[in-house]
Amino acid sequence: MTEQTATEQNQEPTMYQLADEFIALANKLSQQHKDLGKTGAALRFAAARFNAFEASVKTQELEKEKEHALEWFSNEFKQMLEVNLDDHIAMAKRQQEEGNK
Repeated sequence: MTEQTATEQNQEPTMYQLADEFIALANKLSQQHKDLGKTGAALRFAAARFNAFEASVKTQELEKEKEHALEWFSNEFKQMLEVNLDDHIAMAKRQQEEGNK
């Protein structure tokens, strides 16, 4: 494996940039199929499937590590969801305040 230069490392997409690509695809699919709920369910299933794959690659003993993986991935999702829900709550409040002016 070769070492990357600082410039090459800076060109790598961040987690947020990668997430934005998934969100753009989800938005496109949601519009195409006109079903936000189905798109959300598909995205959650895809994330679960990929996370199970990720967990399986990171351990030689997935059966023994299963509960730990479930707890870790669940906690990560809960934290990320909480932050995003708070963002939407704040945005709704700002829009309401602007509408009351």
